[in-house]
Amino acid sequence: MRIIDKRKALMIPPLLRLGFRPFFLLGSGLALLAIPLWILGLFGHLGSLQPSGGWLAWHRHELVFGFAGAIIAGFLLTAGQTWTGQAAPSGRPLLVLVLVWLAARLAWLPLVPGALLVLLNVGFFVLVALTLGRMLWAVRQTRNYPIVVVLLLLALADAVNLLGVWQANDAWQRQGALGAVWLVAALMGLIGGRVIPFFTQRGLGRVQQVAAWPKLDWALLLGSLLVAVLHVSGVALQASWLVAVVFLALGVGHAIRLVRWFDPGLLRVPLLWSLHLAYAWLVLACLGMALWHAGLLGNASPPLHALTVGSMAGLILAMLARVSLGHTGRPLVLPRGMAAGFILLNVAALVRVLLVEVWPALSLWLAMLCWAAALLIYLGLYAPMLCRPRVDGHPG
Repeated sequence: MRIIDKRKALMIPPLLRLGFRPFFLLGSGLALLAIPLWILGLFGHLGSLQPSGGWLAWHRHELVFGFAGAIIAGFLLTAGQTWTGQAAPSGRPLLVLVLVWLAARLAWLPLVPGALLVLLNVGFFVLVALTLGRMLWAVRQTRNYPIVVVLLLLALADAVNLLGVWQANDAWQRQGALGAVWLVAALMGLIGGRVIPFFTQRGLGRVQQVAAWPKLDWALLLGSLLVAVLHVSGVALQASWLVAVVFLALGVGHAIRLVRWFDPGLLRVPLLWSLHLAYAWLVLACLGMALWHAGLLGNASPPLHALTVGSMAGLILAMLARVSLGHTGRPLVLPRGMAAGFILLNVAALVRVLLVEVWPALSLWLAMLCWAAALLIYLGLYAPMLCRPRVDGHPG
């Protein structure tokens, strides 16, 4: 059981009291800037200005390792305290992690040595894994050890991607980035499988939540890790019937979960339908990848962006909206306007997945505007909460 000196805890600046505060703020801020910068760079509106390795390399990396990495760190370093009863990093230790993450973003500047780019980015995931691992080990909480494994695999995928940037090897860049995307999907399945039915039961006042199927949970986790490893190794970069079967199984498994969790009442609650809709995008992404590997879909980009924009970003935005309320001592009442943010992000996903093949330039600009508007709404409503003390006077 953790023992916190409340007086000392309240002396820490609010932004550094728990991991979700700085990382949710900075991660969403990066996401707000990253897509507009990518589109401007893609269409040549930034002239000779570009990060190390070019805009495509930066885009591939930052939306997964930068944006999703920050949110994952913020969530786990906050949830870890709840799970274990051990004090999570706050104050100076948390500031160190934040500064490493910020330095890793700045390391994309052209004059920074490639070795430092690799060291800072990979080092961030290692530090988060060690920090969470220490908390879990202190109470021997074996149930969450797989999360530490996924974090270390993310560090490995990051190393592969950035070595590809350093050595101008496009294949390594793709292997690392795509492997990381499916590692994030593994975490989404693992964490989402716990919190979505729980949030649904609590949000609708049901007597009990839908019971988990442990065998299905493990199958989905191991299947997601398998496709991630196949991407990092380069095997899944080429269409394969074997990989198609794995993706089909994942899609069916996630769909079974989604059907079991469904309750008509959630359609009236944006904090809930946003979570379920994001998980539905994960089902579509897996089935789309199965079609591509089976040779029935000409381009892997639509299912990939169904995963990254619709599911990953959608689940992140929905989780940020709820977790930021609960951990700042506020009632779970969605601020006015945030539902519009959920809608805009899903419109961005629809446009990016369905219309780019028809109207390439127009669709990319429209998806970018919807994405940026969604993140701007979140930041406008939630940044003050993240920077101020809890409204109930408690630490955290």
